[in-house]
Amino acid sequence: MLTIGTSGFSFPDWVGPFYPPGTTRNAMFSYYTRHFSMVELDYTYYRMPNEKTMASLGSRAPKDFQFCVKAYREMTHELPSDSETRAALFSDFSRALRPLADTGRLGCILVQFPWSFRKKAANCSYLEYVRERLPQAPVVIEFRNSEWADAETIALLDRLNLSFCCVDEPRLKGLFPSIAAVAGEIGYVRFHGRNAAKWWKQDFPGERYDYLYSTAELQEWVPKIKQISAGSRNTFILFNNCHAGKAVRNAHMMAEILGLSTGTEVQGGLF
Repeated sequence: MLTIGTSGFSFPDWVGPFYPPGTTRNAMFSYYTRHFSMVELDYTYYRMPNEKTMASLGSRAPKDFQFCVKAYREMTHELPSDSETRAALFSDFSRALRPLADTGRLGCILVQFPWSFRKKAANCSYLEYVRERLPQAPVVIEFRNSEWADAETIALLDRLNLSFCCVDEPRLKGLFPSIAAVAGEIGYVRFHGRNAAKWWKQDFPGERYDYLYSTAELQEWVPKIKQISAGSRNTFILFNNCHAGKAVRNAHMMAEILGLSTGTEVQGGLF
């Protein structure tokens, strides 16, 4: 199964480009689910989620709607040195996702590591720790550092039953390249945009992801997506170029290119 969505949904600058004028934050999710059948929750990176919020989102979503949830930052970027604290973080995160897991709405957990997460023995061991601590759903690993871009890494993930996140991002030295590969049971692709000039230094929040893909750029991924989908049980395609609703526009463009529906019937008048 191949599903397309966006990385987040509750952006004020989507009002106009996607949400009708006057749409409040509370009304955004219901509108989003009319157009997409999955979403990647990224706010969970910035603050630990809780069961109440997850249960509420699940209850408001259509029956077959899927959530992919990004791991909290202290599980990936700001690792506590104390093992008990670290274990408690994973327990809290897992507990929060229980309402989605119990109802079959948890598509996967996205664990994104920073560029500073280099390929070395200790970090390979940490990947095993992550898999052991998040048993309730498929786990997808996203690397930023190009040191991990080799067949050995894919084999390691596959052995640990971890899935691999393919990325499209600027072609900058040391940044992870745009390769197509499958590990574990989930295929996963994240489109971050190609705003190379603003990747490392931004003038305003979100400028890194201020990029609109052309049709030709999206078509570059068609054979790769077919390859990924053929080798996985479920494949999720996410657009993280969220500035001013560009992720929504590109998600619909990709769906059209692939001959897919993004979810529930899309009504006319968008964009």
